[in-house]
This record gives sequence, C-alpha cells and structure tokens, in this order.
Amino acid sequence: MFMRGEDIQQSELFSYGSLEERVPSSHPLRPIRAMVDEALLQMSARFDEIYPEDGRRSIPPERLLRALLLQMLYSIRSERMLMEQMEYNLLFRWFVGLSANEAVWHPTVFTKNRDRLLDGAVSEQFFSLVVEQARAKRLLSDEHFTVDGTLIEAWAGQKSFQRRDRDHDPLNPAPPDPGGNPTVNWHKEKRSNETHQSTTDPVARLFKKTRGAEARLGYLGHVLTENRSGLVVDVRLTQATGKAERDAAIDMLTGKPVGRKATLGADRGYDTRGFVERLRAINVTPHVARNVNRTGGSAIDERTTRHENYAVSQRKRKRVEEVFGWLKTVALQRKTRLRGTERIGWMFTLSAAAYNLVRMRNLQAAAA
Repeated sequence: MFMRGEDIQQSELFSYGSLEERVPSSHPLRPIRAMVDEALLQMSARFDEIYPEDGRRSIPPERLLRALLLQMLYSIRSERMLMEQMEYNLLFRWFVGLSANEAVWHPTVFTKNRDRLLDGAVSEQFFSLVVEQARAKRLLSDEHFTVDGTLIEAWAGQKSFQRRDRDHDPLNPAPPDPGGNPTVNWHKEKRSNETHQSTTDPVARLFKKTRGAEARLGYLGHVLTENRSGLVVDVRLTQATGKAERDAAIDMLTGKPVGRKATLGADRGYDTRGFVERLRAINVTPHVARNVNRTGGSAIDERTTRHENYAVSQRKRKRVEEVFGWLKTVALQRKTRLRGTERIGWMFTLSAAAYNLVRMRNLQAAAA
C-alpha cells in the first residue's frame, strides 16, 4: 500500500547539479553534440575571419550554429519560439552551451547575429566537415551515387507575381480595393517568368515539379547521396528552371574525387541524351530510369540496363526521397522563410548537414 503524497508547491531557492548530469548518457542528442563540437573545433579559423578583433562581443558563433541545428532537429518554426524554449528547456541549454542561469538572447539579437553567419560560407564548411567525419567512419561509398531535386517554396505569394511592366498593363488595372491584401484575379491570364516577376522575392520563379501539379513560386534544392548509407555528400540550391536539376548534378559530380568509374542513379527526368553524354565524359555510368515516352526514345539502352548494378541503383535511388521528406517535414524546408539563392542555399545546406548527423547517429547505434 502507498500513502498519499502531499501536493506541496514550494519554490526551491537553490538547485544542485550541472546540466551535464541532468542529460541522460543515452540521450540521442549526445552523439550529435559530440560530432557537432568536433566540426566546430575545426572552424575556428573561419570564425576569426568573419568577426573583427575590435568591437562589442557578439553571440559566440559556435552557440549560434548549435541553436540553428536545434531549431531544425526539433522543428521549431521561429527564432522567437526557439528563444522561449531555451529559456526553460535545460536540454536545449546543454546542447547550445548555456549554463542554467545564463541569460537567453533576445530574438532580434539572435537573428542579427545569425545574419553574420549567413554572409559567410559557414554552412558549406560545416557540411563538408560532417561529410569528412562520415568518410573517416567508413560510412560513405565513392562509387555509387544518387541525385534528385525538389521544389522549395519561396516566401512569396501568388499575388506578388505581377507583370514586369504592370504600370502599363491595360488588361490588368489596379485593384479596386488597394491595401496589403487586395483582390486580384489572374485567371485566364497567361503568366510566365519572362513577363512576370515576384515583387516579394524577385529571384523566385514560377515552376511546377511534375506534370499536372500546381505551379508555385520557388527554388530547386538538389542533393547528391551515396548508396551505401544514404548520406548526403553534396548539395546545391538554384533557381527553378527546366535544366537546373541536370546542370546541378554535373556540377556536384565534377567536384567529387572519383578515382574509379562511378555510377549515378536518377529518375527519368534526367533521361536526356545531353545529360547522359556529359556523365560518360566524366567517367560516370548513367543508371537513369528510362523515359520511353520521350520524343526520340530513351538515351539509356540495354548496354546499361542489362547489368545487375543498374537494377540495384534503381532500388537505391528511391532512398533519396527519405532525405527530402526529413528536410521538408522535420527541418521545415518545405517553405523557406528567407529570400535569395545565397541565403536559402545556406539554410538548405545546414539542414542537409543536420540530416547527416541524425543518420550517422542512427547508423552508429545500429552497429553498436
């Protein structure tokens, strides 16, 4: 039998024990924190280049980067909510490096300091260091890759997509109810990226990823994964154009230290003769899904499809959708909150590094 306990609500003046003691040794954030700290230690020289020697001390860039990773790992939708969580969440304080009594930054101060990191190639170097850790742990394949792209919605609405010469457009006069959200009717109006442009994000383009889908303002995010562990080994973000996916794939593969002949799995959107020829020119075998409905037929013939490796690549390439699913749902990259290819690409690269950290932690736990 148990005696009823008393619900005594009395504030304690002192709390004993460090944050390190409060976080369980088996917590899944511990191995991620270890990998993050290892990468940040090698980035000290880059941080010294970004920050001047004189002036008021800013938020340490190491803490900024850890906080941004937390925001992605826990799907926190805003910096203000992130700061609120860090105010009372001891786990978040431990991961970022704040003590239990240390003051949390104001959201505006956090975003201003974050912009300094956005102006430097911090996420690219951090991503590269995470990939090098995976290579040192023998988790990567240098022979078999998969490439794909996905649409990243821009922080701009359809109403902002207006004619470039809208001041002289007799077919689309000014709306009768001016204001922040006027009534606009663009139905039956032919709109294209050549004649229209978003007033909110001029770099964003109207694009639809698949036939029959709704055209949206956005960018294209590209990832190159290896087929052994499904880790991202390179990433790009470009404007949304019809050739962007194939051009980004060549760009990512060209920089890879491929010592022997490699293979590349991809969907049928990459099945063009020009792309296949460019792959073979850089010693990469195109394991691209055949598009038999394309005018002129598929660029992939039985010389490629008869090999067993082709079927393996076609099975493995579907795992790239797991990457996009995590980036869009967990890391909240489905719709960006930034503008311009450089800033959106910076955050997209950091989210790919966060995915690799989670994937590497899971692979190590499974092997233990």
